[in-house]
Amino acid sequence: MSVKTFRQAINEALHQEMERDPTVILIGEDIVGGHGGSAKKPGSSGGMMGVTAGLYQKFGERRVIDTPISESAIMGAAAGAALTGLRPVAEMMFVDFFGVCFDQIYNQAAKFRYMFGGNARTPMVIRAMTGAGLVCAAQHSQALWPIFTHIPGLKVVLPSCAYDAKGLLAQAIRDDDPVIFLEHKLLYDTQDEVPDEPYTIPFGEAKITREGADVTIVAFGRMVQLANQVADKLKGTISVEVVDPRTTSPLDTDVIVESVAHTGRLVAVDEANPMCNLASEVISVVALNALASLKAAPRKISAPHTPVPASPVLEKLYVPSTGQIEAAVREVMAA
Repeated sequence: MSVKTFRQAINEALHQEMERDPTVILIGEDIVGGHGGSAKKPGSSGGMMGVTAGLYQKFGERRVIDTPISESAIMGAAAGAALTGLRPVAEMMFVDFFGVCFDQIYNQAAKFRYMFGGNARTPMVIRAMTGAGLVCAAQHSQALWPIFTHIPGLKVVLPSCAYDAKGLLAQAIRDDDPVIFLEHKLLYDTQDEVPDEPYTIPFGEAKITREGADVTIVAFGRMVQLANQVADKLKGTISVEVVDPRTTSPLDTDVIVESVAHTGRLVAVDEANPMCNLASEVISVVALNALASLKAAPRKISAPHTPVPASPVLEKLYVPSTGQIEAAVREVMAA
């Protein structure tokens, strides 16, 4: 098994799925070159983060389609292509741009199967960068998965490591419904052991990344890595179990409830703004299904209810930290 970055794992999943299935196409802005890259050069950058590098050279312009700056055109074309038998992977670039094309996503693609009585398939994947930490300011740094999670008909994927990124993306491409696949900017250079061969990870199956008996931390996306760091630091003092749901829709509530019933304590961590985010949903699920097991009131850790600051100093304070997570763990243990 090779060690690969999050970026390389996604690129490999795209390569292998396009080799496996000729109906898989890529569509998006700057996915061929980007940042000075050239479509004719083998070393072209392949988008802002280099995720699609080499795909144009291998599969050509009929399957890797560079578009104008028009999210509405990208998502509309992808939805139409999915209805006609293709499996498009459409890149939105920054998830913050979804407001330009939301109708094509939530009012069209998400509803096709339902409105056509189950007779229509819309096998499209929407890839987008998400999250704060690169000082990209308020319009390029948001954690917006709660909005997509709220929409029936959409599946929402939030990988926290390279291994999951590859397997979940392959699953997303093979799925017959529209999938929102969100990639945190600060994860692209993180590394993990990733099999060279193709594999899939089913949606709706959470992963326990650390086993413990005292406190359950349920974390989403990049916050899983921070939760793991806290669990490792406290090992020998406090036994922390970390649950990574991996997908927010469907959400594996069974594993969450089972873990909290085992530990009796819950810390829910979500980088998204606090109103109606996934940490709130997790606490709601536990309150409805495992309230009698709780030995202390749950703790919720989120970004504040403000836009993401442009200042590096303020952004660091804005994003949930290992310090906040550790403090919450100690609080529920002392309660």
